[in-house]
Amino acid sequence: MIIYLDESGDLGLDFSKARTTRKFVITLLVCEDHSASEAFRYAVRRTMKNKINRGKKQGKGTEELKGATTTLAVKEYFFRNLPSTGWHIYSVILDKKSLPAHTSKKRLYSFLARSIVERVPLHDCGESVTIVVDRSQNAADIAVFNDNLIRDLEGLIPLDIPVYISHEPSHENAGLQAVDLFSWGIFRKHEAGDTDWYASYSQKVELEFEYYPQDNKKDGPCYA
Repeated sequence: MIIYLDESGDLGLDFSKARTTRKFVITLLVCEDHSASEAFRYAVRRTMKNKINRGKKQGKGTEELKGATTTLAVKEYFFRNLPSTGWHIYSVILDKKSLPAHTSKKRLYSFLARSIVERVPLHDCGESVTIVVDRSQNAADIAVFNDNLIRDLEGLIPLDIPVYISHEPSHENAGLQAVDLFSWGIFRKHEAGDTDWYASYSQKVELEFEYYPQDNKKDGPCYA
């Protein structure tokens, strides 16, 4: 099993700033096996060649697909090049208005990542579990994140199954580009009520829930 993890929105809590988002989203693209992961690499490469960099000189084109800048038509083309089986989407949505101003961003990110990863059926993970994260932290923070996540997942994965976590630049990893597209669609749905892109792949969303820090009873599936 290969899991790609990315986020949309920001963790800022100063809502006087125009660019601070109300929602923060962490999304997983779960590929059941290597062949499913390779299918995403093919779809990203084909989309970049035929839609993004078509006619551009080598070395002059765009490096990656991004949810915030890729047009809806290109996103839909990308989706049409994906297999119908072998992958799923999981997502957790946080309304930051419910957070106290002193909240630690690092602890919050790790907590949300754990809360969504642990909902993946890891008991049926095949020969190994690989979690690929967009590289956005320094080496020390990466080490802490990895240690915490592996410790949290130890009871969910069979003892003989190895767990690997890698942090990679998104422009070098097709799976990260794909999950960025999906995460952006979920973010736009909850932040702005925009479901144009989300509607194209909603049937692949296995779990989508909103986390409320101050009301655990609401921590459940979100169907809004």
